[in-house]
Amino acid sequence: MHLTAEEKKAIFKKHGGSEKNTGSTEAQIAMFTERITYLTEHLKKNKKDFSTELSLVKLVGKRRALLDYIAKNDIVKYRELIKQLGIRK
Repeated sequence: MHLTAEEKKAIFKKHGGSEKNTGSTEAQIAMFTERITYLTEHLKKNKKDFSTELSLVKLVGKRRALLDYIAKNDIVKYRELIKQLGIRK
């Protein structure tokens, strides 16, 4: 993957509270967003990479499910996360 261990820890620390809190919903959404951005750039260069395209679609679905979960439980946290990550909804 394109992220180093330090970059992952920084993402988890920013969105999960600590660098070891990799299971929080916010941290997982942040990681998915980073991966989605990377795969989108890859697909702009490699238009016929269909396996990556399938992976991207699955990843977007996973992120959407987690976002729906947060929206159902805490709408304020959902809106804040959307604004921080720059996800359009």
